[in-house]
Amino acid sequence: MNPGSAAPADPSVTVVVVNWNGGHLLQECLRSVVGDAAGSDVEIVLVDNASTDGSDEEAQRSFPGVRVVRRTSNGGFAAGANAGIRASSGAYVVLVNNDARVRPGFLAAITAPLADAAGEDVGAVTGRVLLAGRYRPAPDGTPPGDALVGHDGRRWLRSAPGDPGVELVNSTGNQMTRSGNGRDRDWLAAADSPPAERDVFGLNGGCAALRRSALDQVGLFDETLFMYYEDTDLSWRLRRAGWRIQHAHDAVTEHQHAASSGTGTAFFRFHNTRNRLVVSAAQAPWPVVGRALVRTAARLVTGSSRATTARALLGAGRMAGSALAGRRATDRSASVPRSVVARWLVAD
Repeated sequence: MNPGSAAPADPSVTVVVVNWNGGHLLQECLRSVVGDAAGSDVEIVLVDNASTDGSDEEAQRSFPGVRVVRRTSNGGFAAGANAGIRASSGAYVVLVNNDARVRPGFLAAITAPLADAAGEDVGAVTGRVLLAGRYRPAPDGTPPGDALVGHDGRRWLRSAPGDPGVELVNSTGNQMTRSGNGRDRDWLAAADSPPAERDVFGLNGGCAALRRSALDQVGLFDETLFMYYEDTDLSWRLRRAGWRIQHAHDAVTEHQHAASSGTGTAFFRFHNTRNRLVVSAAQAPWPVVGRALVRTAARLVTGSSRATTARALLGAGRMAGSALAGRRATDRSASVPRSVVARWLVAD
């Protein structure tokens, strides 16, 4: 279809973009998605989480073929994504962050494994997310908080204008460590590295395609998490139900990392710490839960953000009952033992 026209009655693909005060980044995102969807059987749904910057209204004026679903409050990414999924009908649901833009061919590449007859048990596909801009190695003496740190310990700074730098990977899917820490696979690897392994533990919620029938079976994102780890939780549930999750190397987005919330903010630290504990309790083996608690307790004693860590621990405690109920619910319906899925866990 032409994305400037009315949505098809029964599209094969729905793209959901969740927005909260996305500003000019949302415009760039939708421009790239609409361009990539041109001539295809695709509906595009923008879910606005009660923005106050007018970005939703500007999007509706600029892209009249995009359907806007307005929420009266900001329920976070999980609630926004769920609203878009419920308001749409595509057999495949593609999620794109509002602070990312897709490269040409993204939609075809990210949905191809779901449409492949040999991939009937693929419940989700996660793309290749590149960091927007270029980067260079951080010089010695750079304060830790000023640099991005890769899994290999290398530190990077964004290149100044005119400095060619190198392009880096944000994610090729999600991993979970043996202490319950969720992280991006291939974080800060060179963008020209060989393609990552196709099978991956989990999906990156900002660059993924989901099979609707798989969601019908395992449920949607956990809205109590608000933001962060909701994709890790869903990945566990999909895998416990026997669905595979794959990576599509050619499905590429460029992401303004943490443009909405920032990784150094108290907001990020609180939700990241709390949700790591909650999702571990809901899905992971008990030794992982124990290590997650020990790690958090150590931060409470020695960390630089002890007040935030304490609030996160209390928050996780308040959510413990629902997490354990979710654990029992997953166990009742699961066809794959937790221990089998736990083989995907990686070292910290």
